[in-house]
Amino acid sequence: MALNLLVVDDSLVMRRMIIRTLRFAGLPLSAVHEASEGGEALRKLAENDVDLALLDLNMPGMNGMTTLERMRDDPRTEKVPVVVVSTEGSETRIREVKNKRARFLRKPFAPEDLVAAVADAIGGFDDDDVE
Repeated sequence: MALNLLVVDDSLVMRRMIIRTLRFAGLPLSAVHEASEGGEALRKLAENDVDLALLDLNMPGMNGMTTLERMRDDPRTEKVPVVVVSTEGSETRIREVKNKRARFLRKPFAPEDLVAAVADAIGGFDDDDVE
């Protein structure tokens, strides 16, 4: 099963690092969409089928928490798995993220932790899925 991803982070370097890490791990990626803030992310979600969103919290424009809330309020995106990847990691914030049915991964992260979070978010990988 090839994944259609949406990677949302205001840092181009971080978006590229996430994508490169997942590709290097051999995960089956199909379409990869990028957004630098929440409003752009919601537009990408409206225009594309997405199997998983990786979402930063601290961004200019619409922040990640508002984006996640809007995703969960929209019947078209309410079930899209989300991994929040952020430096903001207070217990309160992590609890809020989990209450919105999203996983949390703190930056900086080890590549294997990113891969594990993605696998957990989508329900795992079959051996045939990993290249």
